Amino acid sequence: MRFWLGGYTADMGGSATGIGMLLAGPADEASAGGALAYAGELAAADSPSWLAPHPTLDVVYAALEARQQVQAFRRTGETSFTPLGEPVAAGEAVCHVAVAPDGGSLIASCWGDGRVVRMSVDAAGRPSSPVLAPAAVDPYGPDAAPAEPGDLDLAAAARALREAAGEEFAHLVPDHDVIEEPAEGETERPSRAHEAVFLPGGLVATTDLGYDVVRFWRAGATALTPLQQVALPKGSGPRHMVWHPSGHLYVVTELSCELFVLAPAADGRWRVVGGAPLGAGTLPGDSAAELATSRDGEFVYAGVRGSNTVATLRVRGAGESVAPVALVDAGVNWPRHHVVVRDTLLVAGQLSDEVASLTLDLRTGVPGRVRHRTPAPSPTCLLAVR
Repeated sequence: MRFWLGGYTADMGGSATGIGMLLAGPADEASAGGALAYAGELAAADSPSWLAPHPTLDVVYAALEARQQVQAFRRTGETSFTPLGEPVAAGEAVCHVAVAPDGGSLIASCWGDGRVVRMSVDAAGRPSSPVLAPAAVDPYGPDAAPAEPGDLDLAAAARALREAAGEEFAHLVPDHDVIEEPAEGETERPSRAHEAVFLPGGLVATTDLGYDVVRFWRAGATALTPLQQVALPKGSGPRHMVWHPSGHLYVVTELSCELFVLAPAADGRWRVVGGAPLGAGTLPGDSAAELATSRDGEFVYAGVRGSNTVATLRVRGAGESVAPVALVDAGVNWPRHHVVVRDTLLVAGQLSDEVASLTLDLRTGVPGRVRHRTPAPSPTCLLAVR
């Protein structure tokens, strides 16, 4: 299999020079369990830290993080890309791009200034006409609106998390039910948009890591219409999400190393319905990164930077609850991103300049030891080639 690699270049302190290519096993195999090899640069670019494909065209979109731009690249051969049109301004530290299922628009998320930016995409795949979505509101800030009925009850959330975690892991749940008074001289928190996910029915979910909220939108013809924002516990830092086949949205929190489960109620408003800590063994100062599910949706995998581990959680019930299974060595330093390919977990080690493959036990769901590894410059994103 082949994968395109995003990475950090010199402008972000990395060693990459643009979009790279990773080879995983023989070219004619649909599994990524074979030997890994870095095949070099496909296109020069400044810190293309996130890559997203167009659903039907041979076009890839890169978040040029330091440049604060989104650039489209058209595939010109098996091992080459060329820029498609001019880069489009997004915002400070743009770190994620999500393309609409119909290919007609994309959403860029900006960590540096909290911007969520919608761009139109033409028939050739060129993005243009950036429209800034309404800013998030800090639910714990002085200007926060009163909570609406049914919004997150921190005490109830903490109790639910401890119950779901069981006796073995209950002590790992932070004390979200202990309300802290603002510290004297506490400054205003920054907004940190981090990811967008297109959901069924024309909905979009976005995370704001700085304000601890998941925001829901209606995707329109030219703009995003805000519908609701769901507050997670203060300081949890919602980062990345996956849409589960059960109809639940799973959200991993970078700062508190937890997994929250969100679902819509009968009235259409979203609620936190479950969650759990990522597991015993996370350390103070750890930060969660990527989130992915197994092929059958039975397991969820979260990368943890710092302790450099991968957390495995099992999906329970009808998808509304999750439980920690294991926390294992990721095999790399700073597991920034990972993808599941059949019985293999590929992990990008940003600070160790490598990609490693781990075998997944299909019975327990737990990753095993490193099967193969290859040097790769400052990898931050893995994208399977169609």
